Amino acid sequence: MTRSGGGPVVQGVDTLVTNGVTRADAATQTSAADEALRPLFVALAADDLDALDGIWRAAGDAMYAVALWRTGSREDAEDAVQDALIRVTQSRRRLHRVERPLGYLLTVVHRVAGEIGRRRRRERDSCAPFPELAVIRDPERDADAASACRRLAMLPDRQRVAVCLRLLLGLSFREIGTVTGVPTFTAASRFRLGLERLRRLLGVTP
Repeated sequence: MTRSGGGPVVQGVDTLVTNGVTRADAATQTSAADEALRPLFVALAADDLDALDGIWRAAGDAMYAVALWRTGSREDAEDAVQDALIRVTQSRRRLHRVERPLGYLLTVVHRVAGEIGRRRRRERDSCAPFPELAVIRDPERDADAASACRRLAMLPDRQRVAVCLRLLLGLSFREIGTVTGVPTFTAASRFRLGLERLRRLLGVTP
């Protein structure tokens, strides 16, 4: 499988930092992704392996974005998505009980990406822009989004992941905590610290 542009929700970071309505839109689209994924999870749990393609089309871009934020490497992010989908297939018997399919997928890929990062022992301090973050293309915002993505890459890893999950995918702090394996309070603290630093980097007045 290769990535397509058909997945949910990732837009220019600069707009998301300054526009609460856009964040709400991301949350709405995340909810829509859950609705699309639920019947596919049920089908895969019943051994309909064709459902895996639908799951990838609905969530592949979001999974790739999380893996990219986690690893800082496009190649490793691709590997993380594929490995995560394999793990989801291997544990498919439990999928019919999953209430938030997108959050479940992001949790799996976040863990896999962390394992890959540790195995590679790569430093993730690159400031290179990540154009994949702009899955929904808007030529008028491309330059600003690239600049924002470079600054986003400057954040400490834990803060960067929290900011991306909150602003780009509209996850709640509880869901961010589930994905990253930390308490809700810790997830909220990482987001607030990261957002404050990102605003300073972007020259945005709170």
